[in-house]
Amino acid sequence: MAEDKVYVSFVCQRCSQSLKLDDSLNSFSEHSVDRNLAIHSNADLDLESERHSLDQYVPPCRLSESGNGTHGFMLITDENEVDLLSHIFKKRTVLFDHLSDNSEIDHPLCDECTDYLIELLEQQLEITQKDYDDYCKYYKVIQADNDEPKLADLEKELQDATEDEKRLLEELEALQQEEEDMLRAIEEQEEISRKITLEEDKYRKEYVKHKREWLIAEDEGRSLECQLSAANAQLDKLRKMNVFNATFHIWHKGHFGTINNFCLGTLPSAPVTWSEINTAFGQTTLLFCALARKINLTFNKYRPVPYGSHSYIEVIGENKKIPLYGSGGPKYLWDTKFDAGMMAFLECMQQFTEKIEELEKNNKVFRFPYRISNGKIEDSDNMKYSLRATIISEEQWTKALKYMLTDLKWGLAWVASQFDSNGEEIPTQN
Repeated sequence: MAEDKVYVSFVCQRCSQSLKLDDSLNSFSEHSVDRNLAIHSNADLDLESERHSLDQYVPPCRLSESGNGTHGFMLITDENEVDLLSHIFKKRTVLFDHLSDNSEIDHPLCDECTDYLIELLEQQLEITQKDYDDYCKYYKVIQADNDEPKLADLEKELQDATEDEKRLLEELEALQQEEEDMLRAIEEQEEISRKITLEEDKYRKEYVKHKREWLIAEDEGRSLECQLSAANAQLDKLRKMNVFNATFHIWHKGHFGTINNFCLGTLPSAPVTWSEINTAFGQTTLLFCALARKINLTFNKYRPVPYGSHSYIEVIGENKKIPLYGSGGPKYLWDTKFDAGMMAFLECMQQFTEKIEELEKNNKVFRFPYRISNGKIEDSDNMKYSLRATIISEEQWTKALKYMLTDLKWGLAWVASQFDSNGEEIPTQN
């Protein structure tokens, strides 16, 4: 362990690069260093105390790898060796400290940093030389000017300066007073501004509230406009709609005439229940009475009375009712009152067709497809059919009822063409 060595070296105080000191530094002795310090210092130095402090000084150094090839480092702790190192580097350390104290740059320095320092010093020297030349030139100008100002002129300048000072002080006082007034006015305006800001925030909130209400009202208005448009469209559709056709749908189903899908009549091959026949007759009676009321038809002897599936014919002036519904059973047991009721209804139908033809004033364009006369319906082949179910076949009875419904459908179309959507009569042109 005693053979291991530790190499201690100075480093450049600018770039921290390891330095190899020149051998000429070893020629300086302690006395010469102390003498140089005394020469360059303005105060007396206690060399003995300085030497003692330098013995305790640890200069900038770094440790290098030991020479035995390992990567560890060992510090020498022997007191004699520490004193020896301190003694060896004492002179160099004192010299570098002296250079550092008398320069803005710490020492030691490497060659490159020293060259850079020399360049900086040369630039400073050049600037300083220029300043020196300028000062010399100015000094020569001052020496050349021998005119000294007179005392009276100096007193006049002093008096003018005093008056200017007094005037400027008065202006300063006035400006300070004006500044105070301005600050008070600014405070008042700021207070007004705060109030205005508060009112502005209040009005903005009210504006947002009213704007929201307006937008809601606008949306509701658009919604109402849409609803109104839809309602008007529906109203136009309803105005164009034939109420009688919409309420009473007269059509056919095979050999049967139907009203609102209820068959009127019966066949051996397709029997229809009496409840359906009675309901169909009730619907037919209701439609017929509505159409008769529309054209102001006044019945002479019989008056149909709609009463659902139990409608009937009222004999005018006799307080007598004839049923328009059957009770069923074998054909020879059918109630003849139903036949009488159907015949009375057919007579009312004849008055209805004659009234419409009279209103048309014998216009040959409009004619009912089936003529009604003397209690019978006549087809295009001049075949006549009665509504007495007890004396004719079911086929003939069903066909006669179908013809009757067909005439009623034609009458419905004519009445609808004579009145507008409001139910008012459309004037005819003669």
